[in-house]
Amino acid sequence: MTALDWSVLAGYFVLMVLIGVWSRTKIKTVVDYFTTGGRIPWWLSGISHHMSGYSAVMFVAFAAVAYSYGITVYVWWAVSIGVGVGIGAFVFAARWNRLRAKHGVVSPLEYLARRYNLPTQQALAYSGAALKVVDIASKWVAIAVLLNGFTGVPIRWGILLTGVVTMLYATLGGLWADVLTDFGQFVIQFAAGIAMFVGVLTHLDGIPTLWTMWDRLPEGHGDPLNGPYTTVFLIAFLFIKTFEYNGGMWNLAQRYMAAPSGSEAKRSALLSSVLWLIWPLVLFIPMCAAPLLVPDLGKPEQSYVELAQLLLPTGLIGLVLAGFFSHTMAMVASDANVISSVITRDLGPVLVPKLRRLSDAATLKFARITTFTFVTVSMLIAIATNGQGVVLKIVVDLVAATMGPISIPLMLGLLPWFKRSGARAALVSWAVGLVVWAIVKWGIGSTDTTLVVALPLATSLVVYVGLGLLLPERRADVDELVDSLNSDPDETDEVLARRTAALG
Repeated sequence: MTALDWSVLAGYFVLMVLIGVWSRTKIKTVVDYFTTGGRIPWWLSGISHHMSGYSAVMFVAFAAVAYSYGITVYVWWAVSIGVGVGIGAFVFAARWNRLRAKHGVVSPLEYLARRYNLPTQQALAYSGAALKVVDIASKWVAIAVLLNGFTGVPIRWGILLTGVVTMLYATLGGLWADVLTDFGQFVIQFAAGIAMFVGVLTHLDGIPTLWTMWDRLPEGHGDPLNGPYTTVFLIAFLFIKTFEYNGGMWNLAQRYMAAPSGSEAKRSALLSSVLWLIWPLVLFIPMCAAPLLVPDLGKPEQSYVELAQLLLPTGLIGLVLAGFFSHTMAMVASDANVISSVITRDLGPVLVPKLRRLSDAATLKFARITTFTFVTVSMLIAIATNGQGVVLKIVVDLVAATMGPISIPLMLGLLPWFKRSGARAALVSWAVGLVVWAIVKWGIGSTDTTLVVALPLATSLVVYVGLGLLLPERRADVDELVDSLNSDPDETDEVLARRTAALG
């Protein structure tokens, strides 16, 4: 990297910190810190929702998949998410928003105590928060690996550099900082992605490369499904992503909650869906063409780094690297914010009841402390791994472990069709799903990706629905809660919800 590249990267870090400092002026209460009080425009919420699904893992692990198997990574990953988010726009998005607007809910898990009971809420919160720390640690390692490939900076120092900057703006600015950095990330990624796309086409056959390169690539690289990525895997992945990207990944539920209304949350989800179907294709085409430009790589996860160094001029390499940083930093900041909301609103007051009596200022301070702590712990775990074992394996394994057992009761509890499923169904489906994942992954040691990904989710779903039908737990207050999410509130409801949220 040249001095210009380093300058671009340094400028990005400074901009992130300044966004955090500015966002701090927008935050008066813990409600502002976690949901912005519902003041994010739908288009910004949609862009933020879209960008929060990226991390540097895409440019390490998914670049390796594209290098080894071709365009299938776009089909089973990006298309699955795009379709899943599109489904969620009509099913989940508005209902998340109405939890905040009508009931003052600030944390995505906060409503579970009323929908089921306190033990159910606590079980889901603890298990999800613990696994989220490890998930984020893997993303720190991914960005450090990329930094090492571009600059030679040791992995530990790369983790510390990105972690400290993220810690600053996430702790200061809350969700406002997350959303604004997501937008900045979108601009940077657009410029860097177009530069790489044009660079690949220019280096090969121009625009005809889009349809001629597939015959020159290894057999199967142009097929929608290739290698271990089968039709069954695609269906299972679509099912998982529909839950994950509509609230199962807690930070994405926050984007819907932060929109001005349920109808605006629906529009933001539709925008995110369209972006998922279009933009990743621009990013994956260069990754798929990489075997023609940097053949016989011993480490396919380095393919995108090699492409950038081969094709991009001075200054743009720094922009691409800034884009990598922005992906991971935005996702980690988003996760830190939502984990902080879970600890502040759901876990802390149960462990230490006096937290319920804190003033607004003290509660906001506690929220910032938990954000700081989450980022610190995830960094320490990442440093301890020293760069070993990060790639698709960690991410897929964690999704399999959490998305079914945790998201089934969390997501389906919002819908009127599952009112019969109560606390018993939620807890048993959570426990059985985790046990099944442990047996498949560690008991029998299965390496079948489809089995590891699909079985825990399917098991949790069957148990949750089955127990609701066989042993229904219908309650009038639950019916009232779920039915209230069918429409946007009037002005009186919103004022009451804001007061409720402020009181905690």
